[in-house]
Amino acid sequence: QRYQQADADYQKALAADAKARAALEAAQRQLDIFDTQKQQTTAALAGAIAERETAQLNLGYTELRAPIDGTVGNRSARAGAYATAGAQLISLVPAHGLWVDANFKESQLARMHPGLPATIEADVLPGETFQGHVASLAPATGAVFSVLPAENATGNFTKIVQRVPVRVLLEGDAASLGRLRPGLSVNVSVDQR
Repeated sequence: QRYQQADADYQKALAADAKARAALEAAQRQLDIFDTQKQQTTAALAGAIAERETAQLNLGYTELRAPIDGTVGNRSARAGAYATAGAQLISLVPAHGLWVDANFKESQLARMHPGLPATIEADVLPGETFQGHVASLAPATGAVFSVLPAENATGNFTKIVQRVPVRVLLEGDAASLGRLRPGLSVNVSVDQR
């Protein structure tokens, strides 16, 4: 009877071992399935991230961003129209850092240099003055940069006084878009003392 009991226990142990091995194989197969599902899910996630980035990029193409603060002065773009590269859609007037390009005679430039104080009078606001300073002097006269420069032919000895563009930066409230506008006529005087 002991032998039979031992044999039964042995057979039971073999069956338990076989069952455990079968469970192990099933678990390993299940792990393989989970690994495959993980790889598929990871690939799907990468695809979804790529689609989101493409959508964000395409959305960015629908926006126009100016490099400076300002006010739209002229708009040729209309809602629903397509923009092409290089096409002018709007004109932007800077809100800050306004300047005046004044043309001074060459005889007025002897002591003029950047940093000198300047006074500006606008025709649109008679009797009112604005302060600024010389920012730069052009490297050549206005005639040099013109589309059709004056040609002094041989034998033409008429001396023509040349003008040099001088950039004057406005200071204080005048430097912001408000009472003064681009394109206005102004008189500029520079204190060269």
